[in-house]
Amino acid sequence: MIKLFTEWYTRKFSDPHAVTLVVILVCLALFIALFSDLLMPVFVAIAIAFLLDLPVNKLMHISFSRTSATVIVVATFVSITLIGLLGLMPVIWQQSSNLLQEAPQMITQGQGYLLTLPEKYPELVHEAQIQGLIAFANDKFLEWGQVALKASLSSISDIVALMVYLILVPLMVFFFLKDKKALLTSITSFLPKERRMAIQVAHEMNQQILNYIRGKVIEIIIVGAATTIAFMLLNLDYAVLLGVLVGLSVLVPYVGATVVTIPVFLVALFQFGVSSEFGYVMLAYGVIQAIDGNVIVPLLFSEAVNLHPVIIIVAVIFFGGLWGFWGIFFAIPLAALVKAVLNAWSSNQEAVIANITE
Repeated sequence: MIKLFTEWYTRKFSDPHAVTLVVILVCLALFIALFSDLLMPVFVAIAIAFLLDLPVNKLMHISFSRTSATVIVVATFVSITLIGLLGLMPVIWQQSSNLLQEAPQMITQGQGYLLTLPEKYPELVHEAQIQGLIAFANDKFLEWGQVALKASLSSISDIVALMVYLILVPLMVFFFLKDKKALLTSITSFLPKERRMAIQVAHEMNQQILNYIRGKVIEIIIVGAATTIAFMLLNLDYAVLLGVLVGLSVLVPYVGATVVTIPVFLVALFQFGVSSEFGYVMLAYGVIQAIDGNVIVPLLFSEAVNLHPVIIIVAVIFFGGLWGFWGIFFAIPLAALVKAVLNAWSSNQEAVIANITE
């Protein structure tokens, strides 16, 4: 057993470049695991800097200096973000409040409808089953109410965290973009010289993460805007709130679309009942989801990561459980990182075997 392990270790870690890659990955994983809560604004700023690096480079190609290009791009980004927040947040807040006020009435109406099912379909549904379902739903609503109360009590700390994000993140984005080369040079100066595999993984991940973040932001905007406009044209209540939820649902592949369908279905059902208007709402929602999955995603992510759906779902569950929202957002790039490491390791082993045979 010891001999088998020794041979495996010698075969996999005989190359110092492989050892360097492992050490870098282990140090990064420990650093993120230990300090992710404290340094999350830094990670967010790095993600935004990735997103804005392309327009900065475009401006530099037309004779702007890197500093002036960074000022223009960051100022434009902050302005658009503030306009979007100031325009959407009051509407979302108002619609959320109205939905919470009408929720008890919706629940009562739904319970009344369920209680009529045993009379309409006595052979399929029994009253005891409906009573059990209603009791289970009431218990869940009480749990959600307690969670909402705790969230409201901690809103002060959330506001403070939001202020930190709004002030510090744009500053960090500016300096990450402006001093990109100097920062990268400083970081690489601490790394060993035997880092060929690490550079290979970094180059592969750089383009993939850039494509993923940019594509995901564009997808959120397109899907959210299209859904909001469609719901407003169909006179659906809470159109902006539901549109934003549908847009954000694309962050979680497969699962997000399934979960967000529930509030869309319930709001449309309680507003229109089983009618043609209800059918039009669900048809429009289904068409948008189909266009997103079959047109938008292939166009935006044609050059991005290519992972099996099972791997994507496992990555979302694993990294989401570790780091919450941002773990979900970066689940696919992190899964792609694992894939890039395996690819680099495989190519390195093939090169070693080729040298031996020669």
